[in-house]
Amino acid sequence: MGFFKKYYAVLTGLVVFIVYVTTLAPSVVEIDSGELATVQVLLGIAHPTGYPLFTLLGHLFSLLPFHFSKIYQLNLLTAVWCSLAAMVFTVTCKAILDNISFFAIIPSSHKAKLSKKELKKKGQTDKLQTSRNVIGIIEEPLKYTAAVLSGLMLGFDKTFWNQGNAVEVYSLQAFMFTLIIWALLKAYIAPADDKGVTKQWLIFAGILALSFTNHLTTLFVLPATAYLYFEKFRFKKYSIKRLIIMILAVFLPILIGIYLYLPIRAAQNPALNWGNPVDYERLMRHVSGWQFQVWFFKSTDAMKKQLDYYFSNLFSEFNLCLLIYIGGIVISYIKARKFFIFNIILFVFSLLYASNYDIVDIDSYFLLTYISFTFFGLFGIVWILLNLHFKKYSHSIAAAVVFLFIITELTFNYKENDLKDVYCFEDYSKSVLNSVKPNSIIFSYSWDILVSPSCYFQLIEHYRQDVVVIDKELLRRSWYYNQVNTQHPKVITNMKGDIKTFLDALVPFERSEAFDANLLEAAYRKIMTDLVATNIGSREFYISPELVDNEMKKGEFVLPAGYTLVPDNLLFRVVKGKEYVPASNPDFTIRIPQQSNRYTLLIVNETVGMLTQRALYELQFNKTDRARLYINKIKKDFPDYILPAGLSEATNK
Repeated sequence: MGFFKKYYAVLTGLVVFIVYVTTLAPSVVEIDSGELATVQVLLGIAHPTGYPLFTLLGHLFSLLPFHFSKIYQLNLLTAVWCSLAAMVFTVTCKAILDNISFFAIIPSSHKAKLSKKELKKKGQTDKLQTSRNVIGIIEEPLKYTAAVLSGLMLGFDKTFWNQGNAVEVYSLQAFMFTLIIWALLKAYIAPADDKGVTKQWLIFAGILALSFTNHLTTLFVLPATAYLYFEKFRFKKYSIKRLIIMILAVFLPILIGIYLYLPIRAAQNPALNWGNPVDYERLMRHVSGWQFQVWFFKSTDAMKKQLDYYFSNLFSEFNLCLLIYIGGIVISYIKARKFFIFNIILFVFSLLYASNYDIVDIDSYFLLTYISFTFFGLFGIVWILLNLHFKKYSHSIAAAVVFLFIITELTFNYKENDLKDVYCFEDYSKSVLNSVKPNSIIFSYSWDILVSPSCYFQLIEHYRQDVVVIDKELLRRSWYYNQVNTQHPKVITNMKGDIKTFLDALVPFERSEAFDANLLEAAYRKIMTDLVATNIGSREFYISPELVDNEMKKGEFVLPAGYTLVPDNLLFRVVKGKEYVPASNPDFTIRIPQQSNRYTLLIVNETVGMLTQRALYELQFNKTDRARLYINKIKKDFPDYILPAGLSEATNK
């Protein structure tokens, strides 16, 4: 038992880590994975809000001499962060149970009988008291058991687990959230000092600042923090003075010091330099997430949609453990009212704020609510351990019942989080890059499955670096021209006049001032067309299917006069005239995992769609054998796909 007491939290984190390694993604995954890994390795600037702490720590980890690919090494780091978060959470649960009487509300009838001196003395000695008359007598072994079980419940929560499978800033944020709560509760429990700021509150201020340099969702903890702080110190002169000292002496120096990484590094023009925050204006725009604010607080309908999604998804997050959590809410309200208030503020504010973000991939923004919810689960576990009686084996049987619930949670969430065979994003992006001729340009805005993964493979693994990938949507941002010029200066050399016209029209828009929308859109469309016109003579130009299906069909993007499109493997190739244009054989392989999501399905649809387009193109020129080649590729690699009517028959003649 002595070994367990000493290493209970480490053992919890280790179990979580071992499970995470079995589901770890071996390569890049969807959305920002490729970009964030590249930024960490090269010390670049990530998309807003820049995430300097995440970048710097990831870079240091990438320097370790492991015999892994850099992407796997950085995926492994996410498992480390989430395992550490589970460990800190476990330590915090034990501290809560050790100091449970701090969070109990003294009945007013009893409080009235105590003098001020007795109340002060009570506050100093509460830490030494047992938990009798709060939840009951919690023996030491039960505290450790409850803390470990709670840590495992959090570790195997679906969304929490998902942060530990592939490169993403929320893995570090999960660790920072648990570290903040641990430091806050430790400071709250520590004896008050009327003469100044205690060491515990200074540590809390430092951790809070570090967390803000990773992700702005740190602000979710502020209302609950304010509750505990003013519940302890009240609204007095010294309480305000302490806040000012913490902000000026610790919080701001750390916050500013780490965020200075952004302008310093941006001035060196790294290969990835999102926002180019070299001056105050650009820096403030970047760290505030200005370009993403359009999705915040859009409407009550958007908020309702996200809340409906959250609650409909709650059972799949925790499975049977949800019953323990719900019971824990009731128990904490009755027996530890102050902690209940703190935790309910944490939960409600996080939920309401996050639900106002109208994006598809909202789950990570709910991360703190799941951490908060699991704190309620701690009280549910304690109640079970104290009240589920089976004669002399009561505690062991009760712990086994809770553990069975956790195993159920793990089993159901394992499949959802099993990314160990996810290679499709690597395969697709490499297949696209490899399908084009040397020194070609690919024009796309398929960030999630092509542009972001290509960042990693081109800049870190040096795969087809001759190919230029231009993001159509990022051409709307002034900073992007600096990045393109850094990586591929010849691509936009002959467009300086068009670019200047567009950037001049863009200035008031980026400053949130009155702007000429028609002028801005016309200048932007001209840039897209001229990007083709000024490069088509010296480079092959390819366009991805989503751009053809949307912007080109709507007339928002047009090719220069005399040019047309030909389906060429996974992209459309810009050609002059209407003569037959041959294409290479579809010799690529894309490994589609058994566990699919909207992004893997998007890869399937894009791939099959382009192969079908090419088969139809071949049939237009009566090249049945060539058409059959593409149709057979579909039948072999994607047997569940239903071909357009008559296409299979036409190639069998």
